[in-house]
Amino acid sequence: MGAPGIGGNVDRQTGPMDGLNLFYRFGVALFIGVLIGLQREHTYDLEERPPGESFAGVRTFALISLAGCTAALLSDLLESPLVFAAFLLLVGGLIAASYVETAAKGRIGLTTEIAAVIAAMAGALAYWDQNGLAVAIAVIVVVLLSMKLELHRFAERLTREDVLATLKFAVITAVILPVLPNRSFGPPPFDVLNPYKIWLMVVLISGISFLGYVLIKVVGAHRGIALTGLLGGLASSTAVTLGMAARSRLNPELARAYAMATILSWSVMFVRVLVEVAVVNPTLLGPLWAPVTGGGLVAVVVAVYLYYRGSPDGGELSVTNPFELRPAIGFGVVYGLILLITRTAQIHFGDAGIYVSSLLSGLADVDAITLTMAELTANEGLALGVGALAVVLAVVSNTLVKGGMALAGGSRPYRRAILPGSVLVLVATLALAFLL
Repeated sequence: MGAPGIGGNVDRQTGPMDGLNLFYRFGVALFIGVLIGLQREHTYDLEERPPGESFAGVRTFALISLAGCTAALLSDLLESPLVFAAFLLLVGGLIAASYVETAAKGRIGLTTEIAAVIAAMAGALAYWDQNGLAVAIAVIVVVLLSMKLELHRFAERLTREDVLATLKFAVITAVILPVLPNRSFGPPPFDVLNPYKIWLMVVLISGISFLGYVLIKVVGAHRGIALTGLLGGLASSTAVTLGMAARSRLNPELARAYAMATILSWSVMFVRVLVEVAVVNPTLLGPLWAPVTGGGLVAVVVAVYLYYRGSPDGGELSVTNPFELRPAIGFGVVYGLILLITRTAQIHFGDAGIYVSSLLSGLADVDAITLTMAELTANEGLALGVGALAVVLAVVSNTLVKGGMALAGGSRPYRRAILPGSVLVLVATLALAFLL
């Protein structure tokens, strides 16, 4: 039996394997070995290991990866998987012998040896035309090897509560979410109540808060919070707002930093609106770009101001794990109710109540109404000015809701930091919408 996708030196997907294709696959294997080997050589230099005390360097890793590719080729040519199995046994024996020798010198650890096994198998994957997967595995290996100190520091900072919270998050994500029905129940407006999508929001909120916690553990409180706001805004600025407001109550000394992350996530929403309109109907950008860009820029300026006025990096700060199921479920319930109210308003108002519908839709989601307005102005004859103002009203409505969530759920220092920025963003967006 030949290897997957290969039989008798024939690629079942692309036909007979020519010399150029074969050399390309061996080239990928060589690249993988050199990449991992360079990282190991660099580590040895940092550790100032004497020559001869290292298991493998760049040359050895390159040879191991090429050997894996060659073993896969021979296994294919001889139509016997035993060849490749024998190669793995040989590599394993050599690694075991090397480990015994290095362990006798007081160096306990299998990191480099396991990396060598992966390099061999990645070389085989390269021959089997799984080049993307092989290179991805190599890059992941290099990243993990390079982040030794950071990962050890992170592990040292973990507590039993952190581990339990992680397991809870895994349960609601990997166990509960997949079994929920991904469909709606009942006629409109109840067709928006999809258990899977609502629980997905619960997972999203918990995940964003947990991401921020991990980043704080790895890179420090202030930088971790900023990155959470930026990345979280790509998924849900509402979730970031709720998460940061709740965190501000646990750590009021970081209130300005949490406010900065909140407004930074709002700025991402403005960018997302422009991208969605540009994809569906670029002509709508004409009357829309000024108020949306202006509001986004003001949000960025406010976030930068809060960043430099915020708390110093919280390296010594005791930050508790943010995973709490009850608040996340509460948000899921509120989100479902807003969806139901919005759907009901759209049914009763129709096209004539487009502004009202936009305001109500913005309470729950900006993306849906943005795409709707882009489609109506492109294909249904809706005036560009009407569509642009509808999108702006949805943005303002959504910002008001998030501002209200922040003020209601955050600590007093957080509220003092978030309120002026919220007002500035709203005033800039509305002023540019009505004045230009």
